[in-house]
Amino acid sequence: MNRSVPNPIYNITPFTLLDYPDKTACIIWFAGCNMKCPYCYNPEIVLGKGKMSFSDSLTFIEKRRNLLDGVVLSGGECTMHHGIEQYAAQIKGMKMLVKIDTNGSHPEKLKGLIQGNLVDYVALDFKSLSAGFDRITKSNLFDQFVESLELLIVSGIPFEVRTTVHSDLLSLIDIQQMAGFLTEKKYKGNYYIQNFVGDTPTLDDMHYSVPLRSGNFAEGDVNIIIRN
Repeated sequence: MNRSVPNPIYNITPFTLLDYPDKTACIIWFAGCNMKCPYCYNPEIVLGKGKMSFSDSLTFIEKRRNLLDGVVLSGGECTMHHGIEQYAAQIKGMKMLVKIDTNGSHPEKLKGLIQGNLVDYVALDFKSLSAGFDRITKSNLFDQFVESLELLIVSGIPFEVRTTVHSDLLSLIDIQQMAGFLTEKKYKGNYYIQNFVGDTPTLDDMHYSVPLRSGNFAEGDVNIIIRN
């Protein structure tokens, strides 16, 4: 589904040093998502409606153009929204970098952004292998994720792959198999593991998760890094 709504943006985080590697940025939070992962930290964004238009957010970005290196388009799922390519083009026209946070469900949008030189960095969420994908995401979009991964691997643009892990949903063996899948696809970058931390409301009522540690992983072709 491609959303065409007058107010696609839920909120803006004016400044971050954490969400775009080595860059200062703001975050544009797009409302809505085509996946419903139970551990999602942004239920109000996933289930909520947008409050701001592209035009209003561009006015904000224009005022920050000399203070920030770039803009992070996140959500929710930003690639669901009609006009995302034109929106990114306007940001690039301000001589600012664009990072996309995506679940990979719209490879055609990602391809358009890449071919138009409209994205500088991508964070791709790897939810699960095929066998558990529907259960975790409440969607049947695994093939689209794979297409996006393969597209990014050959694109030449910087990107990372990351997985949020709740021990009720993914085991150590699952993560090892997912790392093996990335190796098979010839992914050469870092694979970031984000342990679930239940300190904020989530989409479902998720309880304590046993965290993974760096020592759980043997050295392999894909460099696994625990982010928390």
